[in-house]
Amino acid sequence: MNWQVYIILCTDNSLYTGITNDIERRMLQHAESRGAKYFRGRKPQQLVYLENDHTRSSASKREAAIKKLKRPEKEALIASAMNEFDDIAVTEQKPPACV
Repeated sequence: MNWQVYIILCTDNSLYTGITNDIERRMLQHAESRGAKYFRGRKPQQLVYLENDHTRSSASKREAAIKKLKRPEKEALIASAMNEFDDIAVTEQKPPACV
């Protein structure tokens, strides 16, 4: 299974680092304040970093390494990365409009 390590910029300008095997599902969970206590007091704003092709073990180790970085080091990682991912919007799921 392909695991990913990601960093989200939050509305309070903090950076959240996590892992997932389904980034779209995880972003929706964060937007709805489900799944991580961190998002109960703040909202995700934008996915700013994504690493692919990890195992569960390597993703966990990479997440721990990124969490140990100081803010300027995380910003340098984000800025230097050649992230090739679609800009996944952080939005709450809305029901379809009635016609």
